[in-house]
Amino acid sequence: MTLNVAILGAGNIAQTHRNGYVKAGANLVGFVEVNPETRAKRELEWGAKGFASFAELLENTKPDVVSVCSPNAFHLPLTLEAIAQGIHVLCEKPLSLSLEECQKMIEAAKKAGLVLQTGHHLRSNWYVQQAKKIIESGELGRITFLRLRQSHDWGGSGRVPDTFSTFARAGGGTLLDNGCHLMDLVRFLGGDVATVFARVATLAYSVEVEDLALAHLELKSGALASVENSWSSVGFEEGFWVYGTAGTLECSFAGGQPRDLKHFHRASRPSDWGARDCTTYKVGNEGGHPTQIAAFLESVKNKTTPICTGEDGRESVRLVLSAYQSSKEQKVVYL
Repeated sequence: MTLNVAILGAGNIAQTHRNGYVKAGANLVGFVEVNPETRAKRELEWGAKGFASFAELLENTKPDVVSVCSPNAFHLPLTLEAIAQGIHVLCEKPLSLSLEECQKMIEAAKKAGLVLQTGHHLRSNWYVQQAKKIIESGELGRITFLRLRQSHDWGGSGRVPDTFSTFARAGGGTLLDNGCHLMDLVRFLGGDVATVFARVATLAYSVEVEDLALAHLELKSGALASVENSWSSVGFEEGFWVYGTAGTLECSFAGGQPRDLKHFHRASRPSDWGARDCTTYKVGNEGGHPTQIAAFLESVKNKTTPICTGEDGRESVRLVLSAYQSSKEQKVVYL
């Protein structure tokens, strides 16, 4: 069964969606892009018809599924319109800019019997999936601490793109843009969160939103977590660390170097403070974006629960908004 696909918004992230759909064998029937120069460029690159609005696209074709890759402020109306047309939706993170908006999207999809998947692609990353298996196996013992980090410098451009620099279009800065992925991983790897304490700052760019954020979380299990985000690293950095009473997981990379997943444990010399044994996992293809696209299409075809639900998307937004509240009020926020 070949599904017809449309992409709403043709910026950078849309390229990864298009590539994923092509790899999965879906049929790209069109895309929406308001900027005429970008629209013309993508028409040449993708070999697909571009439209200036979703309404115009719907007048000419009817996709089975759409990826919402627009600026954050437009996630809600585009998703609701797609659902009203009977179209399944993969919405890029953050799902929307408020819990109320997220809930509207979730309820609309449920009422229509359609799939709503949130684009937290890190859940589909091979290393994250492997870490999840190790954690669930009990090999780490009791989980005590998680550290998650994502940071970049906008490719060294010296500026934040307009789409991300204002509250009106983006809703927040690095904590919402990058941190929502990591908030989702906290829940995916460690479980539900009980409290949030955070600080945000704007130090590197002249923008409305924050370019630096640090959040401390207490999980309902009693474990602690740290989420670090910045737009002022040199190059791109991303990683997660999971500490348990019987082992540690480490997976990180910086500067585009290949990563692996290290599982540290003690199988020998237990009395040596510095000794530890290591099992290393390494793959050539991490998955991530293309894997989440394939999972989305399978959910649509088989009517199964998506890998990252609308509810999951809502909860990562809840954690980000709680972190903003904590920073503003300078106190712990209880969930």
